Amino acid sequence: MRAPILIVKKLPAAGMAIFPFILLKSASFKSDPEIINHEKIHLRQQLELLVFPFYIAYLLNYLVNLLHYKKHELAYRNIVFEKEAYDYEADLNYLKYGNWYGWIKKF
Repeated sequence: MRAPILIVKKLPAAGMAIFPFILLKSASFKSDPEIINHEKIHLRQQLELLVFPFYIAYLLNYLVNLLHYKKHELAYRNIVFEKEAYDYEADLNYLKYGNWYGWIKKF
C-alpha cells in the first residue's frame, strides 16, 4: 500500500494516519519502517470500516477506555486499533499476509 506522506511539524505524535495520508512529525521518520508500517495498518483499518466510521469507533473506544483506566496513556494503548498496530508494526509483511479485521481479536 502506497500512501502519500506529509510532514506536519506540530503533530502531537510521531505519526498519524488520516486516510489516505500518513502524517509524520519529522522527515527523519520517513526512514523508520516500523512507524510507517504502524500507520499503514491504521490506513487499512480505516478502509475496513469505510473510513469515517473508523474515526467514530476509535474515539468511542478511547472514551470508554478513559473511563475505565482513568489515564490517557493506558486508554490510548488499549484502543483495539492501536493494539493491532503496535502488535504488528515490526512485522513488515503483516499487511501482505495478515488477516483483515485483525483488530476485532483485540477486544
